[in-house]
Amino acid sequence: MTQPSSSSSAAKPIIEVRGLGKNFIIKRSLLGRPLAQVGAVDDVTFSLMPGETLAIVGESGCGKSTLGRLLMRLIRPTAGEVLIDGQDVTNISNAAMRQQRRHIQLIFQDPYASLNPRMTIAQTVAEPLMLHNIVPAGQRAKRVAELLEMVGLRPEQANRYPHEFSGGQRQRVVIARALASEPKVIICDEAVSALDVSIQAQILNLLKDLQKRLGLAFVFISHDLGVVKHISDRVAVMYLGKVVEIGASDLIFEAPRHPYTRALLSAIPVAAPPSRQRSRAARLHGDLPSPLSPPSGCCLHTRCPYARPECQTVSMALHTEENGHANACAFWNELPDEDATGPVREPRNPKLEKLFAAFEAMAIKPVQPTAGG
Repeated sequence: MTQPSSSSSAAKPIIEVRGLGKNFIIKRSLLGRPLAQVGAVDDVTFSLMPGETLAIVGESGCGKSTLGRLLMRLIRPTAGEVLIDGQDVTNISNAAMRQQRRHIQLIFQDPYASLNPRMTIAQTVAEPLMLHNIVPAGQRAKRVAELLEMVGLRPEQANRYPHEFSGGQRQRVVIARALASEPKVIICDEAVSALDVSIQAQILNLLKDLQKRLGLAFVFISHDLGVVKHISDRVAVMYLGKVVEIGASDLIFEAPRHPYTRALLSAIPVAAPPSRQRSRAARLHGDLPSPLSPPSGCCLHTRCPYARPECQTVSMALHTEENGHANACAFWNELPDEDATGPVREPRNPKLEKLFAAFEAMAIKPVQPTAGG
C-alpha cells in the first residue's frame, strides 16, 4: 500500500470538499417547478493530500460515482464547495474549469466506451497535448511514444484502433491519455472492475508504480474491498449519499467503527484463518431504502442489527477521534465487539485468493510492454 510521504503530510490538500451535495430533480410541474427530487450526495466533506490514495466505497446507488463527477464538475453541485489547489471551482466559468481539468483526470469503468473508435491510439493520447498546448506539434509523436511506454505498451501500436486491443490494453491507453495532461489527481471510477483478476492486478500495480514515480494522488471509487485494501491509504464509506466512516485504510479494515462498514466487511468471504473471520452479527437486515424517502435520523436504522429507538432521531454527524478516524454512528463506542458471537467460517473465495496471488507475483516485476492485457 502506498504511503504518503512526510513532506506530503505538511503540504496543502490538492482537493478539498466542503459540505458537498447534489440533488437530482425527478419530477416537475407543468410550470417547471420541482415536485420531487432525490439526494445523491449529501453533506460530504474530505480532503486529498499529494501522493495519497483515497478510496470511496459503498453499495451500488450510494452516490460514489456521482461524487467523482462532482469533483470533476461534470455535473454542478446543489450545495457545498470543491477546491482544487486552493481555488474554489464550484462556480467558475466552463472555460476556466477546462483549464483546471488539466490537473484532475478521470478513468472510467469501461475503457472501450471511453475511447473514440474512429481515432487511432496516437490521436487519442495526443488530444490532451493539443488541447492544453503542453508540447509543440513537432514533438507530440515523441511524447505519445513515451506515454505508451510508460503504461506498458509499445510505441509501434500507436497507429492501431481501440478494437484491435484487449480490455487490459485499452485501459492502459486510457491511463496514458489521462497522464498526457500531466495531472496531479486521477479519479478512478471502477477502473478495474470490468477486467479479469490477473489483468486487475497488472493495472493496479501500474497505477501504484505511476503514483510512486510521478507523485500522483488518486480518488479510487470501487465496490471491491479486496482491491481497495491493497491500493488505498484512506477509505471513505458512503451510504445513501452520506459518508458514514472515513479513516486510514488499516483502521477501517482492522477496527471498523460504523455498523455499515462492519456489514460491508462481514458480507465478503475472506481468504483467512477461521480466527480472522468476521461475525455474522454485523450483517444488515432488509433492502436498501429508497433514496426518494430516506429514513429519519440515522438512515441505517431500518437495517442495522444494533439499532435502538434513539437512532430514529439522532444526527448523522461525523464523530472524529484523535487519530482522525471519523464515523457517523452516535453509539459506536457502545457497540459489541465484532467477535463477541464467535467467528463464522466462510467458504474460501477463489477469486480473492487469485487476486492476492497476482498482486504478490506482479509486485516484484517492473512494468514492461505487453502484447496482450
